[in-house]
Amino acid sequence: MQILVQVLCSKGGSLREAIANDKRIDKFGLRVTSEKQPGRQPGWMKLHSADSARGALNVEWDTQSAVLSARIITKGSKKPSPIVGDFVNYLLARHGSRVQSMTTAYR
Repeated sequence: MQILVQVLCSKGGSLREAIANDKRIDKFGLRVTSEKQPGRQPGWMKLHSADSARGALNVEWDTQSAVLSARIITKGSKKPSPIVGDFVNYLLARHGSRVQSMTTAYR
C-alpha cells in the first residue's frame, strides 16, 4: 500500500534538509536512513519507523512550490497508519509554523 502526503509550506529553506538535520527526530519514532546529497535537485531522503516493521517514507522537497511530498510504503498487509501518524505528529510539533496545509492520497 502507498500513501502520498503533501505538505504546503511557507516559503523558506528546505524543510527536507531541516528534517534530515533534526537531532530530535528519533523522539517521534522516526530515523533518517539515507539521503541524497543536500543541495542537489531534486533532493530526497528516506525515513524509517523506529519499529522497522512499519514501513518507510520517501521524502522530497520542491523549492519552487514550497511543497514537501512524502510517499509512505508498506509491504504486505502492514497498515501504514502508525508511520503516517508519527510523521504528521513530527511535522506539526517540530515544523508546525511552516505548515499551511496537508493532503493525503491513497494508492
